[in-house]
Amino acid sequence: MTINVKIKEHIQFIEVDRPKKFNAMTQEMYHELARAYFKLDADPEARVGLVYAVGPHFTSGLELTDWAGTFDAGKGFPFVAENEIDPFYIMSDVRCRKPIIMAVQGYCYTWGFEMMLNTDIRVAAADTRFGMLEVKRGFFPAGGATLRLPKEIGWANAARYMLTGDEMSAAEAYRLGLVQHLTEPGRQFDKALELAGRVANAAPLGVSGALKSCRMAALQGEEAARAAIFQEVAEVMKSEDMKEGLQSFIERRAAVFKGK
Repeated sequence: MTINVKIKEHIQFIEVDRPKKFNAMTQEMYHELARAYFKLDADPEARVGLVYAVGPHFTSGLELTDWAGTFDAGKGFPFVAENEIDPFYIMSDVRCRKPIIMAVQGYCYTWGFEMMLNTDIRVAAADTRFGMLEVKRGFFPAGGATLRLPKEIGWANAARYMLTGDEMSAAEAYRLGLVQHLTEPGRQFDKALELAGRVANAAPLGVSGALKSCRMAALQGEEAARAAIFQEVAEVMKSEDMKEGLQSFIERRAAVFKGK
């Protein structure tokens, strides 16, 4: 397996483990990631996902020789099975409903950059170099960057990197808001784990409700999100976790949430 998955303390660890090939993604790795996203979405023990990679680089990009007959045949990524969720959120409308934190270092090219755009919190080592290199190879990004990057950093900022294939430094990614924390090289996982622990300790129904409302506003518009928000909040306020949150406040202690 080149994608290793485990759950500990309500955090699902999704480890990319092909360092000898700079974590270049094969079709099998794609399916393993898709199954990991499905597991995160479906497993009640998992409250947050943490995506990271082994080695000095997050990824050098796709293993292009393994992808013959897909993009060049107009098929895109292999269509996901029933127990998979496309991590690029482009082959179907299905989304992982749990938050995902991503830690990156070294090269974070092509698919790494595009998958990062679908995560919720990003941590980068100061040596990270982001790149959509496709226009230097003769084609263009097809994993969602054309749909999402202009919304994240503005049209001209996105065009500046997407149309040239130039690398973006970690400092520039931080300035543009693509990443939320910069760390010394080698410390990115620790910071991401710290953040994942804080999300995992928060009220799961509150976290999922906030994420759902944000996504609805982004994908369906503010009017749709506004129409649903108070009913969604009312349902969450009936939960055991809401009672625990109030009680912990009264007793001046940390809340212990169960997602119920």
